[in-house]
Amino acid sequence: MSRSFLSLIGEIMISQTSEYALRAVVGLAQNPDKPHTTAEIARLTKVPEHYLSKVLLMLAKHEVVFSKKGLHGGYMLAHPPEQLPLLNVINAVDPIKQINSCPLKLKTHGTNLCRLHKRLNDSIALMEEMFRTSTVGTILSEPTKSIPLCESIKK
Repeated sequence: MSRSFLSLIGEIMISQTSEYALRAVVGLAQNPDKPHTTAEIARLTKVPEHYLSKVLLMLAKHEVVFSKKGLHGGYMLAHPPEQLPLLNVINAVDPIKQINSCPLKLKTHGTNLCRLHKRLNDSIALMEEMFRTSTVGTILSEPTKSIPLCESIKK
């Protein structure tokens, strides 16, 4: 299999940076009572602190979170969880890429995608739509046997 095809398959899934951003945002949404430091968020989300600081800066730049400076500072969500689409979080750190032209650079294909790449692109579009219509609030309210980022309910 060619390297470009494998790269394409990898792009269909979200990047690790996007997952880290989603973990951070869900963690903040679960703990909205006060600003949280990068170290606190890193512990909660199991994301390396050094990398998380870069992710949080990107999220702040795109107004997904805001930072409060000072003694009791840290990060908080900039929007209510119900009004924050997952796609906004992902696009802030590593936007989903559509397939606009042949990833194999075949001159005869150009922007006329073959059946395989068209199907892959259609799948990317469906995934993007799911992230556009799902909010952080959706994540928190969906019934499940486990709680995001937690081993068990704190009592």
